[in-house]
Amino acid sequence: TRNAEFLLTALRPDGKLRRSWRDGKTTKEVFLEDYAALILGLLELYQTDFNNKWFSSALELADEMIQRFNDPSGGFFDTPADGESLLVRPKDIQDNATPSGNALAAEALLKLSTLTERGDFRDRAESALRLVTGFAAQYPTGFARWLSAAEFATGTVKQVAIVGEMGAEETQRLVNAARAGYRPNVMVAASEVPPEEGAPALVKDRPLVDGKSTAYVCEGFVCLQPVT
Repeated sequence: TRNAEFLLTALRPDGKLRRSWRDGKTTKEVFLEDYAALILGLLELYQTDFNNKWFSSALELADEMIQRFNDPSGGFFDTPADGESLLVRPKDIQDNATPSGNALAAEALLKLSTLTERGDFRDRAESALRLVTGFAAQYPTGFARWLSAAEFATGTVKQVAIVGEMGAEETQRLVNAARAGYRPNVMVAASEVPPEEGAPALVKDRPLVDGKSTAYVCEGFVCLQPVT
């Protein structure tokens, strides 16, 4: 939480993300991977404490990432449109010791789409995935994060919406059930009823059942019968 607060304040001195900070000063540079990795981190943090601030910040950064880095031909450039003027804007798509910015961006947008019901996020992620279809099949070890994103895009993703009093034991039991095990293709949102402003679309219009904390398990925003 302290790290996220620092990144969203010290590294956004004028409302735009920067790459590095030292002794109160930031560089002017920022790259696609900085935005995408921070979005993914904020989504994990949101699923840890369900503070809407982290979700709202991830959503804001995603829109800013699209505005500054989008390539109309598919995927994203590594440098921002309003950055230093270059002869050719780089667009690295291969995962190396660290994931490529494009792979991280695709994964971030796919995960955001499960919480927001914004089809444009998924469309942009799929257009990025098309960049590496042939390469990843031929050289899979060079495209590991891409394959993770592709698995999320093509696999069965469960959306879990939990509503109820956030401090109540019965709500926590539902949260614990969703967390019981490693489930990389499960996205969880939780909220009081009614949801506060800035909450994910996934928890909106989800009433309690018999006044009890309630969980909705969904795929593509189509949900099974809610359970308590």
